[in-house]
Amino acid sequence: MKHFLLFFGILFTLTLTAQEPYKFKKVIDLEATPVVSQGITGTCWSFSSTSFLESEIIRLTGKKIDLSEMYQVRNTYPLKAENYIMRQGRTQFGEGGLAHDVMNSVERNGLVPEEAFSGLFAGETTYNHSEMVAVLEAMLKTYVENPGRKLSKKWRTAIEGVLDAYIGKNVTNFTFEGKQYTPQTFLAMTKIQPEDYVNITSFTQAPFYSKFILNIPDNWSNGSFYNVPLDEMMATIDNALEKGFTIELDCDVSERTFSSKEGVAVIPENADNNIKALQGIYPEKKITQQYRQDEFENYDTTDDHLMHITGLLRDQNGRTYYKVKNSWGTDENRTTNGGYVYFSEAYMRLKAISVTVHKDALPKNTATKLNL
Repeated sequence: MKHFLLFFGILFTLTLTAQEPYKFKKVIDLEATPVVSQGITGTCWSFSSTSFLESEIIRLTGKKIDLSEMYQVRNTYPLKAENYIMRQGRTQFGEGGLAHDVMNSVERNGLVPEEAFSGLFAGETTYNHSEMVAVLEAMLKTYVENPGRKLSKKWRTAIEGVLDAYIGKNVTNFTFEGKQYTPQTFLAMTKIQPEDYVNITSFTQAPFYSKFILNIPDNWSNGSFYNVPLDEMMATIDNALEKGFTIELDCDVSERTFSSKEGVAVIPENADNNIKALQGIYPEKKITQQYRQDEFENYDTTDDHLMHITGLLRDQNGRTYYKVKNSWGTDENRTTNGGYVYFSEAYMRLKAISVTVHKDALPKNTATKLNL
């Protein structure tokens, strides 16, 4: 009887511990600009990458600058349209993109502050690209169908016209803090050098320590990624944060165990705890390289959102979480933690498709293996 009572007492204690609400302690909290909303658009790739660049500008110059997300969106759409038309519609056209699309745009077109190009017109306060995208898609399908039997070059002017009408005409010069700039001279002022940023991923379909094109739907521009073992990708994230670098993140947020409302993302060991684990601590699954690969290849892990890693936390049991800045605003009905989501280490290991970091943020051994 005493043994039974002792067993019951231990079981009861473990049950209480498993359901204990999260208590987080910040370990690393790097500077970032305020959380903003991407509105009704699929442009998280620009909002997150722009936030990442804003933190990089703080690190490099000490300046806090609100950059324009829509300037890069405005300059990327014509390239997406050309890719779709030249491939005769046999590729994806949509609102999605990746971090390197922003970096490529910055290298070609420079940077501008939000005050110089907001992508909003008088009376507009939020972004809604639903109509614009529908119009663009209808136009592109018409061009691909080629009803005139000979495609003219007028499609480029027409696409530019739609973008001018919905996002605005490109800016070529502007005043910022009393000084005149072009997008390129403004870029030089920020000290951002796009070539200094690298994409890191971890999948076994390509050799480790090689560079390959990751075949995911939003990689319409065929960007390349350095491939490293999973433990090294995680070590890259940790090393970057410890050195004062934030990280751009491409990830899967379609899981029931990701919640912007609760502000956490976890991978419970027992799927029966998926919902309960959003509010209290439960044991998590051990994520191996093979399990990560299997989940990617069976479509359970997909790239559907980009976010910005700005810090590291630990819960009351000493487990690691990553502070991840979202772009869904700060409405308390939809988000908590001020618009941030805390990713458990297990969630990051499984659901991080790739990260983008400054090359100086790489661990030395990884940089050496990648010849960087």
